[in-house]
Amino acid sequence: MSDGDERGTSERPSEQTAAVSEHHAEHEVTPQEHEANVETVEAVVRRQMAKSLGGRRGMLEAGLPGIAFTLVWLILQNLQASLIAGCAVAAVALALRLVQRSTVQYVANAIVGIAIGWGVVHIARGMGGSQQDQALAFFLPGIIITGVYTLAMIVSCLARWPVIGFMVGSVAGDPMAWHEDDQVVTLCTRLTWLFLAPGGILVLLEGPVWLLGWTGAMSVNAAVLILGIVRMGLGWPLRIAGWGAMVWLLARNATPVQQPAAD
Repeated sequence: MSDGDERGTSERPSEQTAAVSEHHAEHEVTPQEHEANVETVEAVVRRQMAKSLGGRRGMLEAGLPGIAFTLVWLILQNLQASLIAGCAVAAVALALRLVQRSTVQYVANAIVGIAIGWGVVHIARGMGGSQQDQALAFFLPGIIITGVYTLAMIVSCLARWPVIGFMVGSVAGDPMAWHEDDQVVTLCTRLTWLFLAPGGILVLLEGPVWLLGWTGAMSVNAAVLILGIVRMGLGWPLRIAGWGAMVWLLARNATPVQQPAAD
């Protein structure tokens, strides 16, 4: 072998090493890129909240039928017209979803709520209740459902198994692993308290008013008026405030999601 061949052979490994080093340098992950690729509890919760609430459109579709019912009742004092108004708003939202071939989940939630309310109204009518009594009955399912899920979330927080933690677990791959990290448990507990607060406040305000109206200690018309004002005038501001507080808390933290250890 000639000296030229020997020099060429000895230079090739060095050239290859340099090329590999250059390749690695070009693809080296910076700490910022690594941090951006790490799934965080905050990102998971934001995504799950957006999915469960449906964004602005989903929240409007879920809330507008009930608002339409309340507004028409307060203006006309006519139960049939109020139910038609609520159903009409839900039907328009459903038709738009079907035309766009998008999910009808949030419209369906509103329709189910109206159906449950109509069932309670029908029971009140069968018991000989007046239109005012029937309108008061329409508010009962919402108060009960909100009270039940609020109580369940309170218990989950006190037991240190907050509901929002299970959202994290469903994404991490192990539904229980998140509970081993005290920092994650604390964050999820705070988020759950903020999530349940609006509903809890509404139940504390609406429940006594409903009972006063149903027992006759307060005029039924006055009770329906107060319930409508509380639900429309206070319900949405409370929810927006609660969600805003959650967004603020989620924006200031970056708690990594712990993936289950490989066997």
